Amino acid sequence: MRNKSNAEDGVMNKPDRSESRPPGSKITLTKHRITVLLVDDQPMIGEAVRRLLNSEEDIDFHYCQDAGLAVKVANEISPTVILQDLVMPEIDGLLLVRYFRANEGTRDVPLIVLSSKEEPRTKAEAFALGANDYMVKLPDRLEVIARIRYHSKGYINLLERNEAYKALLKSQRKLEAHSQFIRKTFGRFLSDEIVDSILESPEGLKLGGEKRRTTIMMTDLRGFTAISERLSAESVVSVINNYLELMTEIIIKYQGTIDEFIGDAILVIFGAPILRDDDARRSVACAIEMQMAMKEVNGRNRQGGYPEVAQGIGINTGDLVVGNIGSEKRSKYGVVGRNVNLASRIESYTVGGQILISESTLKDCGPILRIDDEMEVMPKGLKDPITIYEVGGIAGEYNLFLPEKKEAELLDLKQFLPIQFTPLSGKHASEEMFQGHVLKVAAEGAEIRAELAVERLSNLKISLFDDEGYEITTELYAKVTRNISESPIVFRVNFTSVPSEAKSFFKYRYNF
Repeated sequence: MRNKSNAEDGVMNKPDRSESRPPGSKITLTKHRITVLLVDDQPMIGEAVRRLLNSEEDIDFHYCQDAGLAVKVANEISPTVILQDLVMPEIDGLLLVRYFRANEGTRDVPLIVLSSKEEPRTKAEAFALGANDYMVKLPDRLEVIARIRYHSKGYINLLERNEAYKALLKSQRKLEAHSQFIRKTFGRFLSDEIVDSILESPEGLKLGGEKRRTTIMMTDLRGFTAISERLSAESVVSVINNYLELMTEIIIKYQGTIDEFIGDAILVIFGAPILRDDDARRSVACAIEMQMAMKEVNGRNRQGGYPEVAQGIGINTGDLVVGNIGSEKRSKYGVVGRNVNLASRIESYTVGGQILISESTLKDCGPILRIDDEMEVMPKGLKDPITIYEVGGIAGEYNLFLPEKKEAELLDLKQFLPIQFTPLSGKHASEEMFQGHVLKVAAEGAEIRAELAVERLSNLKISLFDDEGYEITTELYAKVTRNISESPIVFRVNFTSVPSEAKSFFKYRYNF
């Protein structure tokens, strides 16, 4: 015997092959070999069986002389078949069969019992305890190899089926966890139908895009930048979350895809990843319901002691590139193209409570819209002016209508209020200030005479003074809604953000 130390311990291995893999090493699905464990108290039997199997390159042989160590050795080497003597001094052979069948690691391993003679009663009892086969020792070489191969093949097939099942189960659990993560994450921003389409498509999360006609909605809280400067960080977040929570529910209801939240603004896609014939109509219906929900938003704000807010919405329809944009490490489903920018420009012309749409959206919606106003504008980046339309409602299956707007009646001032103002470019004010006076005023807006002509839909930052010249506020924001005369220059504005000091002044002085 080559491996003396193992022989002295009562365990003999076939050294030329079994030493290449340590006992108990994990065997992968494609590398199962026939591994034989012989348990017999007679070393001469162990050597004889070793010689019988030595010429078989695909069989690893292990011998254990001490029956008390047999189960431990089996757990270490993971045999595919066990040969076991029935007559041993330390442990009765039938009791060892019980041990092997009670042990989790050998419960299903084929077990061939060996005996010196045919004993029907002993054979029957061995089979009743879980033995798979019975041989008289010493068996013929061809017979023992055939039986070892037969029983090992069945067990290896069982192992591989079990391993394949476990691997499949592990993969399914991983996929389920992945799907649950996607559903939990994207379900907050997308409809169930869209989430299902992402999960069901193996290509759904790959980078790439396509050009298609979509409708883009951009929303924004008018004057919220100025409001946020007067609130604590916690209050700002509370107001935004209150607003976004209600708006998200409505957007998902109308099967819009929320591309991103940009502070207090929302960018929504209708038509991707799922394209529908009614994308433009659904976007307008969604916008109307969002405006109607602002009553509840402000109700919650009042309960929390926060200021009321007003929402402007711009909608545009056109060709865009949509798809998964970014890198393998970080990507998002989004849209790219000038029509996204145009939707943002259209939204910038809104006042609180207003919905403005492009001509392409109007055409896609058809005659079911109630149009309250139209205006020609020249958005930045375009060569020619465009016409945009104010939507007041949508008929058909939606049947949603905002209250018809009436221009607020302004109070004629006996003593005009001096102002200084500067037009805003985007969110930024220029340093140059222009003079003017408030001729008429209401809580919603004012009529102003000024030294500078200002285009309709321009945004203004106004410093307001009382009739004695004392400063009331420098943070009054407004949008020009109508030019009244050119000489003198008079225009009307809607207030988009009124600070508390201005509200107090108007209430004290004019009772509104």
